[in-house]
Amino acid sequence: MMTTAGRKTTALRLAVLSIAAFGMLGGCRSGDDVTVVNLGGTTVPDTPGEAIWLRFKQDTEAAAGGRLELRPLIYGQLGSEEQLLSGLRRGRIQFANLSAQVTSTVVPELSLLYAPFLFDDAGQADYVFDTYLTDVYRDLLAAHDLHLVTWYEIGFQSIYAKTPIVVPDDARGRRFRVSSSLNARLFAEAIGADVIPLGFGDIVSGLQTGLIEAGENSVSLYARTGIADEAPHFSATRHAFGVSVIVADKTWWDALPAADRTIMTDRFPSIAESRRLTRAQDVADLADPALGIVVHAVDETQRAAWRTATAGVTERLIEQLGGRSREIHALIQRGKSEYAQRGD
Repeated sequence: MMTTAGRKTTALRLAVLSIAAFGMLGGCRSGDDVTVVNLGGTTVPDTPGEAIWLRFKQDTEAAAGGRLELRPLIYGQLGSEEQLLSGLRRGRIQFANLSAQVTSTVVPELSLLYAPFLFDDAGQADYVFDTYLTDVYRDLLAAHDLHLVTWYEIGFQSIYAKTPIVVPDDARGRRFRVSSSLNARLFAEAIGADVIPLGFGDIVSGLQTGLIEAGENSVSLYARTGIADEAPHFSATRHAFGVSVIVADKTWWDALPAADRTIMTDRFPSIAESRRLTRAQDVADLADPALGIVVHAVDETQRAAWRTATAGVTERLIEQLGGRSREIHALIQRGKSEYAQRGD
């Protein structure tokens, strides 16, 4: 596990960055032929997410030849993802990484992507996202003045807990943290858990005080965020495929010179790169004895129990989300069928 000294060092680092952030954040400005771009995120130091942001800043500024100055407020200095989304829509942030679950408060159809067992494996999900989903979600986000630059992989979600939850019956009556998205609540209800809505930033304190006992998340948002320290049992249900959206304020984006839009699009690492980095880090984190994670494999019989318990969630999501949800679900099924025929 991360040592107390290590946690204090990280906390101090983020506190200093937070103080600096509010001095820097004054909205985008252009002057002397320099456009300042505020980047918003909630990444953790010494992770692939941090490396991607810092490389994006370096590569973009170099390619722009001094026309763009990127300010990476990427460590949660500006608050939760909900606050980042608000800042983005108010023009205080120009470019951000937001989970699809949080962004579903603006585009509800994003919740559908977290339907349990929607995708069988990463390769299948990759094909469907790349072939069918990018254009439709770019249109949906554009209607809310957000431009989808690319997807960013979070990874498959699984169950974390203070004591093991390996089959759905283990979750019955357990105090289970859910995010603000509809898919999270429906999943927790389906497995009989005691549903506790809680912001991501409150998970660790919720585990410490006993407000919650368990929840769901990807390895990347579990292993090095303090959650694993308090809830070391991680059951590899891999029941939902998590993604973030890399988005820009569309009004601001459309007003940028075409050359600068191209630079920022091309310099942000591709979805293929974030997939590679995230998946490699997930394997390393789960195998790292210093993190103290107790991994519980889920066999086919146990996974079938999870599928059975949550079988009705997808249809309930489609009905309650409305909009283009049914159309998107049909596209996903078409993509899965094509992928199977390809034999990849």
